[in-house]
Amino acid sequence: MSYKTDYKIEGFFEYAVPPLEGFWWQEGVEGVNYSEKSAFHWISVIRLPEFITQKDFDWAVETASKKKKMDCSSAEFLMIDEGLCVQIMHFGPFDDEPSTVAVMDKFLAANGYENDLSETRLYHEIYMSDARKVPAEKWKTVIRHPIKLA
Repeated sequence: MSYKTDYKIEGFFEYAVPPLEGFWWQEGVEGVNYSEKSAFHWISVIRLPEFITQKDFDWAVETASKKKKMDCSSAEFLMIDEGLCVQIMHFGPFDDEPSTVAVMDKFLAANGYENDLSETRLYHEIYMSDARKVPAEKWKTVIRHPIKLA
């Protein structure tokens, strides 16, 4: 939105906004317990282009807060380095994800790896479909897990 204002971002170029992503975890659970959805904690993120700095982010939060008359102070500028990961495309409703994750886990075991989910290495999803506009049977979700050698 900066290119439509007097605020200029160094190195700016127009870009398509990437899809929504989510990082998920459950306290006191090793791995993921899909049957306890109420125990999930999460953060939602949208990848920003590399030319965006903390200063630019702070400007955007302040501008959006004023323009929309809402509190945007909980928004954070995060740098995430996930390390070694494996990912798979899941097709269909979120409730069907365990069967897709089982395929990914079988691949890991066959190739000498295992999941490395922890307090700092989280279950990660990238939502390729807009769940508000696409029927659940056509949803596409990238599931990404941190891994390590077994």
